[in-house]
Amino acid sequence: MRKVRDYDAELKALGDKARALKAKRVEQLGQLVVATGADALDAETLAGVLLDAVGSKDASAKGAWRAKGAAFFQRRGKKGGGAAAIDGSGAQAEPGGDPAGGSGGTPNG
Repeated sequence: MRKVRDYDAELKALGDKARALKAKRVEQLGQLVVATGADALDAETLAGVLLDAVGSKDASAKGAWRAKGAAFFQRRGKKGGGAAAIDGSGAQAEPGGDPAGGSGGTPNG
């Protein structure tokens, strides 16, 4: 005889897993903001910068941002804990430690 599946329990488990993944992603994004030093910006400025980045059609600027981000994670990884702190696998990033520079456009503040 076949085992009866509890669809409600499976659906609840999937919902719980989805919520946990979303919470982990939000936590990682927060850790990224802190690790880069962007937490020094007020929320409106940070939101404006991110909206400009998302809306940008300039492929060369996006490529430069990607390269700068990759270099940031490589530097942080060599210091021990930077990338690990952001991906949730280890120690917290050290406060005030080598934040990445801006986009090269206008200075902050």
